[in-house]
Amino acid sequence: MQVTTVLEKINATVGEGPHWDEKTQSLFFVDILNGRIHCWNSQTNKDTYVELDGNVGFVVPSSKGDLIIGLNRTLARLDFSTKKVTPLVEVEHNLTNNRFNDGKCDPVGRLFAGTMDNVKKSNGDLMKERGSLYCLDTDHSLSTHAKKISISNGLAWSLDNTTMYYIDSIPRKVYAFDYDKETGATSNQQIVVDFDMTTEKEEVFPDGMCIDEEGMLWVACYYGAKVVRFNPISGKKLFEVKIPALRTTSCCWGGPNYDELYVTCA
Repeated sequence: MQVTTVLEKINATVGEGPHWDEKTQSLFFVDILNGRIHCWNSQTNKDTYVELDGNVGFVVPSSKGDLIIGLNRTLARLDFSTKKVTPLVEVEHNLTNNRFNDGKCDPVGRLFAGTMDNVKKSNGDLMKERGSLYCLDTDHSLSTHAKKISISNGLAWSLDNTTMYYIDSIPRKVYAFDYDKETGATSNQQIVVDFDMTTEKEEVFPDGMCIDEEGMLWVACYYGAKVVRFNPISGKKLFEVKIPALRTTSCCWGGPNYDELYVTCA
């Protein structure tokens, strides 16, 4: 697998949340802490961005032509051309230090997105178990699917849409939930990949992820400088792709044939 650099020194803080837009053949991603949403056009090789007031945890292209973003503790719509932000819902009014982190839509179009604490303690650690995983349904109703989350991260759905995969980075685990595509209900949470049971060093954390056409998970490894392909059924590591960036944050498939893996870093 050949690794090439598409954009160099483009993120000032934490590059995250890559999402491929098939219509424009563009890659959207965020630079979290300075509030930037980037759009790199693969046909022109031009990168443009919008900078907002706050932290932007994720970006998802919408079928309406705008973007869905996690801005601080608010899920909102963004018109990229005008920079107009239209709030949809705000969460966790009592946890003002929290913010949204990773987010992704299920095959029906429901938005799943999770939160995390955004203030480090005196020793440099983040407050643990302060976040939750939410779902904004297509009718704009909001539901909670997991609580006591430390760093809400990668999401993916199995090829038959009966399983939702989800990462909480601090316990270093990839979870699986039974998933009801018709209702969006999740149940029967279990661990499918446990970094504590692998050969990964203690300072390496699972971050964002995606799934391939064989149902295997590709997990970006923060402080690992790599993306690892796992079998979610056996939990076994299949192989890894080294990335020339220590803090590898997330990945997604893109390109005209969806055979190119785009990786963000911090």
